[in-house]
Amino acid sequence: MGKTIAVSCLKGGVGKTMTTASLSAGLAKKGKRVLCIDADAQHSLTVSFGVSEPDKLPVTLSTQLSHIINEVPFDTQAGIINHSDGFDLLPANNTLTGMEIALAGLIGRETVFKQYIEMVKHLYDYIIVDCAPALDLMTINALTAADSIIIPVIPRFLDAKGMELLLKSIAQIRRQINPSLTISGILFTMVDRRANFTRDIISLIENVYGDRIHIFGEHIPHSIRAVESTAQGVSIFSYEPNGKMAAAYLSLAEEVLEVA
Repeated sequence: MGKTIAVSCLKGGVGKTMTTASLSAGLAKKGKRVLCIDADAQHSLTVSFGVSEPDKLPVTLSTQLSHIINEVPFDTQAGIINHSDGFDLLPANNTLTGMEIALAGLIGRETVFKQYIEMVKHLYDYIIVDCAPALDLMTINALTAADSIIIPVIPRFLDAKGMELLLKSIAQIRRQINPSLTISGILFTMVDRRANFTRDIISLIENVYGDRIHIFGEHIPHSIRAVESTAQGVSIFSYEPNGKMAAAYLSLAEEVLEVA
């Protein structure tokens, strides 16, 4: 049965979507069967993979979740796109915004996404979920369905300070909904090694959390190549296979295979 990993941070602009995309492609390069799911209503992941008009897609994540809510039979693999980088993608579009309203009045509303995951996880080694930068119902659903979570964080003071809220939320979800949820690790992203404060913040986070939370050894560098590959709708491995970003994310994939 496949492992489900949520990539989550309660702050936007930390490289969360890039990490989801690149980790999925990296695991695929390692021969793993990977399903990447866009669970963010902003659907940045879907667009970054070259879907230019997501609102015209006939089937997305919200379609499948609606079938579960309405208790009607459906094709669990409908809407899944086979990406050229070797993994599958279940996209999202603006209809995911309405899912918050649809879920709000349900009994067991935190488990709808998990029901879908259980239907498809036997087909994959890894399911990687890109979460919204907020603790909304879809994010709670993703963390309920996940086996573990990767927390991307930029080594800046406010980003490091804001991470504590997510850790408290994870602890609450573990206590009340998903006791098996673990933290795969904290991942430093957009790292500028030239800045002194970068090293200071990394040391601070390692000192505060390192004894109880795994911190990935690979630091993802700041690079314009990330933006460029997104604009082209391909992974960093296809856009610049020999670059430092590709090397960093491939090392991350190798580390995930060991710890997650």
